[in-house]
Amino acid sequence: MQTFTLFVYAVACSLFIVGLKYLGKASNARRGNVLSAVAMLLAVSTALLDSKILSYEWVLLGLAVGSVAGAIGAKRVQMTAMPEMVALFNGVGGLASLLVGVAEYLIRSAERSSGGAGLTYVSVLAGAVAIGGVTFSGSVLATLKLSGHPLGKTLRFGGQRALTAFVLGACVASIVGMALPGWGVASLICLTASSLILGLLGVMPIGGGDMPVVISLLNSLSGLAAAATGFAIDNVVLVVAGCLVGTSGLILTVTMCKAMSRTLGSVLFSGFGAVTGNATAGSAGELKAIVAEDAYFVLEAARSVVFVPGYGMAVAQAQHTVKELASLLESNGAEVSFAIHPVAGRMPGHMNVLLAEADVSYEQLVEMEHVNPQMPSTDVVVIIGANDVVNPAALDDASSTIYGMPIINAHEAKQVICLKRGKGSGFSGIENALFGLPQTRMLFGDAKETLQRLVASFKAA
Repeated sequence: MQTFTLFVYAVACSLFIVGLKYLGKASNARRGNVLSAVAMLLAVSTALLDSKILSYEWVLLGLAVGSVAGAIGAKRVQMTAMPEMVALFNGVGGLASLLVGVAEYLIRSAERSSGGAGLTYVSVLAGAVAIGGVTFSGSVLATLKLSGHPLGKTLRFGGQRALTAFVLGACVASIVGMALPGWGVASLICLTASSLILGLLGVMPIGGGDMPVVISLLNSLSGLAAAATGFAIDNVVLVVAGCLVGTSGLILTVTMCKAMSRTLGSVLFSGFGAVTGNATAGSAGELKAIVAEDAYFVLEAARSVVFVPGYGMAVAQAQHTVKELASLLESNGAEVSFAIHPVAGRMPGHMNVLLAEADVSYEQLVEMEHVNPQMPSTDVVVIIGANDVVNPAALDDASSTIYGMPIINAHEAKQVICLKRGKGSGFSGIENALFGLPQTRMLFGDAKETLQRLVASFKAA
């Protein structure tokens, strides 16, 4: 049985690695997702059966309940809610590691007459509990922030860093106490509580502009918690899967920080993206509106068009209409591409997922550093619900909270059409100086309805 278990674990680990590799390209992403799901099914089923924790009936029941819940979530959760769902998944993973760590420690401690345990063993278990707790509470708060819930409002107060340092110290002291006879359970309770509080304190002051970084970091932490749990319960496949998630999440976090020209420390401790007193720096000035009929003539004459998608496209569920308009522009002789900023939307890769769903060719998705040199020769840039990632205040307004963040240089194009529902600022609360430039026209209204009118105009021509 042990040999069979190790063989299945090896197969599952291989499928995890291949699946992760396939996720690197949109054309293979669905296959990679399926392979990873199969690997998880093999790993979980084998772990339960090998440990003799449950009977076959309970394993099948658990698989059925989980499959139904997953299918319902996949069908009902809208693409606009994907960031919240990803954040919640990270939290659930952290909670699972926390619960397993707590249970394992209680079982092992009960088996020891001294009531204590070795420091090395405790450190591994404590890592699972601490990281799992931080991930769970931090992810729940991130979910509330992303959904716009009042409880997720950015909050900063005097002495916040000192309080965070104190709670962190309590975590460290609790880990030491868990290794001492007679202090184990009390220290475990203290560690669980302090780690949950630490997660809240860590995410609480972070504003909307940094949420893509926060999500990728929490994803990495959930993997680290799983790896620590795997060491604690001596499960090879959990260690491998946790390390894959942890390292890939960390790489993604670093990529997000580079895209914003910031360090991870500044993201966690400076409150970037929160609405502050200078959040309106770089005021947009007078906005010049345009109607769909006039926008049609601008696009009809264009030979090169770049779409810049943002969260507004997700809210309007306009990705399929954007794809249709892009096809019509290509039929009209225009060269069309999609400029993708690494932190566009509210989670890493948000725009890529939406456009892939609409069958936009992967070759048409152009990264920021490759599209910017083309901007001065671009006839029209169409911005669909994006704000901060095209705000020129990041380049020339030192008083702006996004100053120094690399952006898509839409302001260098010959003409700019901004699709926007209203005159409000973006998710991070910063007004966009691009909207008031001479070459910019504002096309107000629901993005999907506006794009449908443009599509109708092209078809009627």
